[in-house]
Amino acid sequence: MKPVLNLRQIEAFRAVMLTGSVVSAARLMSVTQPGVSRTLGLMEVRLGYPLFERRGRRLVPTPEAEALYREVDQLYGSIERISQVAQDIRFQRAGALRVATLPALAQWLVPRAITRFLSSRPNVKVFVQSLPSRQIAELVSTRQFDVGVVELPLARPSIDTEVFDPVQSMAIMPASHRLASKKIISLKDLDGERMVMLSQHSFIRYQIEDAFALAGVAPNVVLETPSSSIACALVAAGAGISLVSKWAAAPFASADIVVLPVKEVLTSRYAVIFSQGTARSSLADAFAADLRAEIKLSDQN
Repeated sequence: MKPVLNLRQIEAFRAVMLTGSVVSAARLMSVTQPGVSRTLGLMEVRLGYPLFERRGRRLVPTPEAEALYREVDQLYGSIERISQVAQDIRFQRAGALRVATLPALAQWLVPRAITRFLSSRPNVKVFVQSLPSRQIAELVSTRQFDVGVVELPLARPSIDTEVFDPVQSMAIMPASHRLASKKIISLKDLDGERMVMLSQHSFIRYQIEDAFALAGVAPNVVLETPSSSIACALVAAGAGISLVSKWAAAPFASADIVVLPVKEVLTSRYAVIFSQGTARSSLADAFAADLRAEIKLSDQN
């Protein structure tokens, strides 16, 4: 039958190995000297061999004790590492965060927020994936991701939603287009223009179509896509003009691509979401704060 040692015996043994005497070990452990002696005696009985030779007030470890101490020292090293990791998690210096974001914000805003988040947390690991908003909501609600960045509206239970301020839609077009020299675009300017439009199931498409109808405008829709990023890429390739949110258009602005404000009020709504009914991780909260900071910074530019 294998001897069963308890943690108190291992602690007493380690204290004696570190200090060289029962008196010093008792002081280190804040217990009495007889208590340490009894604990060591019981440990030796259970092991079936002596751990120390008594030479006056000193205890000299036996070869068996030296071999055992090497294992005990590794054990305490592991415990110290666990304690350090626990403190790192408490102060957000370690851990892991799973982030899901819609493609339109995966081009610049979310990467900037992640970079800001990691700048003070070099030991934290982040997994990030780009997905449609509805799929993000499902994965966050089932806790497969810690935090999601989505476009609203969403009809999904079991999520907590923190909504950002509305984001104005912009007209994006090649710099060579005849309208590119204007300071602001009216929907009436787009009458008959070749348009790259977001798919009809999107909420912003409903807004755009209602606004076109109100203005008596009939755009020439030549392409449709569910992705704002794809719409912008098609514009960059010369396929036409598109209307997308300011955040979706921002990474495409260049000498060759012009992004202009739209006179009519057309807005998109974005939010950061968390699983409902569960304790939210401090890392998820910290990432959301950094995302809001990046949004504030982008609004100032």
